[in-house]
Amino acid sequence: MPSREIVEAFAKRLEAGDFVGAIEQFYTPDAATYENNAAPVVGRDKLAAKERGVLAAFKEVKAVRVGPSLIEGDNVASRWIFTFTNAEGVTRTLEEIAWQTWRGDELIEERFYYDPKQLGR
Repeated sequence: MPSREIVEAFAKRLEAGDFVGAIEQFYTPDAATYENNAAPVVGRDKLAAKERGVLAAFKEVKAVRVGPSLIEGDNVASRWIFTFTNAEGVTRTLEEIAWQTWRGDELIEERFYYDPKQLGR
């Protein structure tokens, strides 16, 4: 079960815009993430590389957590609003729920639930 302090430190890294640093610090080497019902991306290095690609595609990415993260045993749920601004200054907003499974103070699985239409897909 993650401590409240660890969950808050993770959230603060995201809110500070250090998305890759959060992956490198908190995810296990074999961590997996799922976007809605898509196949997982497995492995901290692959996850960090994917995140670098997302960040490179935008001029700015901001994350704001809505309310507190809910912790129950090894599971953590958080509500997020992400704002993506492209090179032309067009901004899109994505609201999602992140459902995480932790092993102690390390994140082993994260599932993101959102409506992809929010990003104009």
